[in-house]
Amino acid sequence: MRQRTLGTITVGAVGLGAMPLSIEGRPDEQRAVATVHAALDAGVTLIDTADSYHWHAGERGHNERLIARALRLYGGDTSDVLVATKGGRGRSGDGSWTVTGTPGHLKRAAEASAGRLGVEAIGLYQLHKPDPAVPWAESVGALRDLLDAGTIRSAGISNVTTDQIREAHAILGDGLVSVQNQYSPAVRDSEPALRLSTRLGLAFLPWSPLGGISRSSLDGPAGPPSAGTAFHAIAAERGISPQRVALAWLLACSPAVIPVPGASRPASVQDSAGAADILLSEAERARLGAVLA
Repeated sequence: MRQRTLGTITVGAVGLGAMPLSIEGRPDEQRAVATVHAALDAGVTLIDTADSYHWHAGERGHNERLIARALRLYGGDTSDVLVATKGGRGRSGDGSWTVTGTPGHLKRAAEASAGRLGVEAIGLYQLHKPDPAVPWAESVGALRDLLDAGTIRSAGISNVTTDQIREAHAILGDGLVSVQNQYSPAVRDSEPALRLSTRLGLAFLPWSPLGGISRSSLDGPAGPPSAGTAFHAIAAERGISPQRVALAWLLACSPAVIPVPGASRPASVQDSAGAADILLSEAERARLGAVLA
């Protein structure tokens, strides 16, 4: 798989968003572990999780424990796998999400995540979402403290504005390596954040990157995905899936982009991983750009 830079390391150009393995409608553990193993077999070396990726009340850290178990059970070398986790959000078990960005909570959450992942230091720890009740600088300052303490090796921020990226970069310096916002063919509000991340040398990790092409685990019963778009036409011409075309388009948007599509089946993650080796022609990119414009 082609590689991309994330901080001081390189990872596969397409990662795995592990959330569907633990939230509502999740697969059984055998299939979940098989999905992670299929990702590793396909060259994926970035796995994105969070302490809040769980279904029922009292399951905090379900996804982190699942990923740690899958890595232990894998028969191959996993030393180059970066598990990125997040803190600052919670779930009560009724489908709702909460936000808690106090420094004390984030520090305790990071320490607990490290324990569940079985690591001395978390490779990439991301602030899941700004808490409107807590000054942004205080939440980001907690990441600075975690870096200084050696609890985490690098920091990321998620669901942020360009102003928040600039402030976090000023506080964290080289410790800040990534931005994770929603970005897809259907949702492109974060284009300014993508451009700024590229200028600052930060990896940009689009979550729900197949919006408009596939349903996200967060979409709920919102109807079927789009069909008959230029993505589908190019996919038919190439004999590949429209999902793979969408991920290839994201990779072509910027060298900073490392999409983390979710998957709950081995076949899905294998198809997504194949996008890393798809190079769209200038004519194909122009066709897609014309539709998106």
